[in-house]
Amino acid sequence: MPARPEPETAGTVAISSGRRTAYLVVLVVLPLLALAAAVGAAWGWGIGPRDVVIAGVMYVISIFGISVGYHRLLTHRSFKCRRPLRVGLALAGGLALQGPVTLWAAEHRRHHKYADRPGDPHSPWAYGEDWPALLRGLAHAHVGWFYTARRRSSRRHWVPDLLADPDIRRLDAAYPAIMALSFLLPATAGGLWSMSWAGFWTAMFWGGLVRYAVVHHVTWSVNSIAHTFGNREFGTRDRSGNVRWVAMLTFGEGWHNWHHAEPTCARHGVLKGQLDASAGLIRCFERAGWAYEVHWPDSRRLAARLAAGLGAGPDAGQVPPPRSVPQGVPRRAPDDA
Repeated sequence: MPARPEPETAGTVAISSGRRTAYLVVLVVLPLLALAAAVGAAWGWGIGPRDVVIAGVMYVISIFGISVGYHRLLTHRSFKCRRPLRVGLALAGGLALQGPVTLWAAEHRRHHKYADRPGDPHSPWAYGEDWPALLRGLAHAHVGWFYTARRRSSRRHWVPDLLADPDIRRLDAAYPAIMALSFLLPATAGGLWSMSWAGFWTAMFWGGLVRYAVVHHVTWSVNSIAHTFGNREFGTRDRSGNVRWVAMLTFGEGWHNWHHAEPTCARHGVLKGQLDASAGLIRCFERAGWAYEVHWPDSRRLAARLAAGLGAGPDAGQVPPPRSVPQGVPRRAPDDA
């Protein structure tokens, strides 16, 4: 009988050094250069109201695309929705430039299974608990793992339900075009608004490049900051915490403690004063009849867990397996990261 794989390699595939270098450039180096350029541009020339509006709109679309689309809908199945909304939310998540949804969801489901233990792709506690180790771990959880990880999550293993969805497969195949669209949308808006090429290029800079860098570092703060600091009102087997400023910037994702206690819940901010804009948007979809079977928090279960400080069981935090895979879907699917 073959030995069971270790958590570090279970459900993963090896990736080439070339792909790791591409991750380093696109996900680590370019966002830092964009932020540095933004500081210089703001200091030297400032930013006009037109570019503020365009960048703000793109930021809102990107964050909601990740939080509501990639995360709560497609990774955790916190609600169901009509096909046009499902495709629209997946497309909005793609505009955030954090990778195809199948890879994003695969990494996140693996994170929940092994959260802050061996096998977690991006735990800040990977190197120990003293301050030097934790500082190294924070850098690893925030950006370092994109380059240092020699294995990425297997999509065939972690997201067979998404691979069985023809719309999701089409969006995965179209991801290079979605990347281009993420920069061309704000640039075109700026050019048409100003009726000038100058407006086109400044909007591409602020609404495209700088927005992409800010969105990345804001959302990655959930992996690093919210697994290191914050309040932990609910018992979990990991170190997920609630960090208010992260929650505000990510439209509710920074209320991370309850999310790890109840991963399929559509609301993450469940305590008094925990504003969760993403849950509010899902509520709007539900009232409009576009979303249904929403997993809202159960008040009795919430009160019991809060009062007792219940620890998570051995299977808590895992995504339930798909109910079924539609007929006619190929059993093998692209598995490279």
